[in-house]
Amino acid sequence: MIDLGNLVETRDLVFLGRIALAGFLSFLIGWEREAKGSHAGDRTHALVAIATAAFTSIGVEKFTEDAGRIIQGTVTGVGFLGAGMILKDGGQVIGLTTAAGIWAIAAIGIMIGAGEYAMGIGLTGLILLVLIKEKVPILSRFGRVSHRGRKTDSVSKET
Repeated sequence: MIDLGNLVETRDLVFLGRIALAGFLSFLIGWEREAKGSHAGDRTHALVAIATAAFTSIGVEKFTEDAGRIIQGTVTGVGFLGAGMILKDGGQVIGLTTAAGIWAIAAIGIMIGAGEYAMGIGLTGLILLVLIKEKVPILSRFGRVSHRGRKTDSVSKET
């Protein structure tokens, strides 16, 4: 019979909890993006956060001297992933919000992975607030006015 007491340590459960929390928080943001028609939806957002939380957790705990480089490499990799989501269609650039969102998701994963739960949860709330600002009456008044007189948040329209 296998003794699970020696197989799973408390630290492992903490790691799994961090990874699960990062995935859950980012799933919520991805759900909102998917509802708006973004190609990167709940699964993509959750997977990015799960991976960044895993890299950060193991880096902070096992490779303390190299944790900064592990985080730096993760951020760079997610940056390339986001860059692949930006497209130019005629005179419009699409995917900027999605790319920036994926990068922000990596920040959530890094914060939660490092054990900074309040910061990760707070960042999740801020990201959601930015993404749903049109639905919040007081916030919907803010935004850049384009040359056509319409309010816009980015270089071009994005769903």
